[in-house]
Amino acid sequence: MKISRLKVTVFLAVIGLLPASLPAQNRATIRIYPELAKDTIPKEIYGQFAEHLGTCIYGGLWVGENSTVPNINGYRADVFNALKELNIPVLRWPGGCFADEYHWMDGIGPKDQRPKMVNNNWGGTVEDNSFGTHEFLNLCELLGCEPYISGNAGSGTVEELAKWVEYMTSDGDSPMANLRRRNGHDRAWNVKYLGVGNESWGCGGDMRPEYYADIYRRYAVYCRNYDGNRLYKVASGASDYDYNWTDVLMKNIGRRMQGLSLHYYTVKGWNGSKGAATVFDKDDYYQTIGKCLEIEEVIKKHCDIMDRYDRDRHIGLLVDEWGTWWDEEPGTVRGHLYQQNALRDAFVASLTFDIFHRYVSRVKMANIAQIVNVLQSMILTNDRGEMLLTPTYHVFNMYKVHQDALCLPLALVCDKTGAREIPALSATASKDRNGSIHLSISNIDADNPQTVSIDMAGLKTGKAVTGTILTSARLTDHNTFENPQTVAPATFRDVKITNGIMEIKMPAKSIVTLELKNRVNYEL
Repeated sequence: MKISRLKVTVFLAVIGLLPASLPAQNRATIRIYPELAKDTIPKEIYGQFAEHLGTCIYGGLWVGENSTVPNINGYRADVFNALKELNIPVLRWPGGCFADEYHWMDGIGPKDQRPKMVNNNWGGTVEDNSFGTHEFLNLCELLGCEPYISGNAGSGTVEELAKWVEYMTSDGDSPMANLRRRNGHDRAWNVKYLGVGNESWGCGGDMRPEYYADIYRRYAVYCRNYDGNRLYKVASGASDYDYNWTDVLMKNIGRRMQGLSLHYYTVKGWNGSKGAATVFDKDDYYQTIGKCLEIEEVIKKHCDIMDRYDRDRHIGLLVDEWGTWWDEEPGTVRGHLYQQNALRDAFVASLTFDIFHRYVSRVKMANIAQIVNVLQSMILTNDRGEMLLTPTYHVFNMYKVHQDALCLPLALVCDKTGAREIPALSATASKDRNGSIHLSISNIDADNPQTVSIDMAGLKTGKAVTGTILTSARLTDHNTFENPQTVAPATFRDVKITNGIMEIKMPAKSIVTLELKNRVNYEL
């Protein structure tokens, strides 16, 4: 049933959320309800994903200690510093499909003695294993983030993964702990998140859910907690609309898992061309936004299934792969999934975060695919030692203020836009530990500015508002090594507060984050 804007407004007015008056054309209203807030936005929702795929690891994160590219113990310095700025909470590795062909012992010990392998999933590239367990976990320590290990449950064994857990987390006088010490790391690492396989319904073994559930139960027994380290074990969950997979795992695994994964990609189509990242028209843009927004229904349905078996929500839903998937850029290596990143991708990021925030009672982590040079990445690099930040990077930087903040419910009334008649605006709000409120708003409309009115009553903030905006002249705009600042954040000042009403004038196709400081702190 199609619900008109008028009916939505009247409904909200009836239940006391909004006055029963219809805003003028291209005007919108937001009302924030701090008194209804109860859930914190887990910082892990802003997680990243690094797979041995294309130049994500080699040339992206890692260049080696002897590289002419400036590096920090082998980690590419410019990339490292840019990632440090994002306050990355968790990093998933080594895959992806690569995880279920990865044998961790190939990636330890002297680098010149590590065996090579062929990366059969991603272009047949020869992998020299110079980036392995030590390199990954040391990177996580330097970034200050939690490691999320994806274990090999496809071509590996229970014994292999059990020994990897021991190698990483045991401080005892045990065979694997002593092997780690001989390889130069005396103390154990803290490793919280352990994934048992990846996409076990597909590249991770083409399993049936009933079979995978039994496999998982074995792994869960033998992957043990050592010396104070407590594993948060994640079962390989469904791809987007496969609700049966979730039902079977919840029924047959239950609370033997602490988390269940979910993968959802915003794609134009799996058969043939997915479309170019930077060549598309307005209709393509709105179709993309529509597909992006469908993740909400997918999350809700998986949550409903989980609620039937786990009413107290002890098991988290982890969207550990998400983002856009376009055709590979012309002239790049087939199978390396290198794609550009336009303003359109920034909207996919902001809208997806807005949706995640509405389900934080169940969604406990998300990991965008991927961190550097692959799919919807934060950063692009080249072999000339150059680096650029993508529009998606800037959204992550603008939204990081929501990490571990109290999610504030809000009511939004706006017009619809595009052929799919999607809402012209999306918004989310949170309150940090200092009492300051952050409000992020996306004007999806490609052509029309929006005036947004917000009633300040009950917000307990001062009148000082600071803001950042991300926009550009065209939806297809993107950053290149020649012009790395085409899409970049700027200070946003088009805000005024009059008689307790904050009015925001948002340009077409723009994303804004505002900070309203706590009144007490502001007066101090």
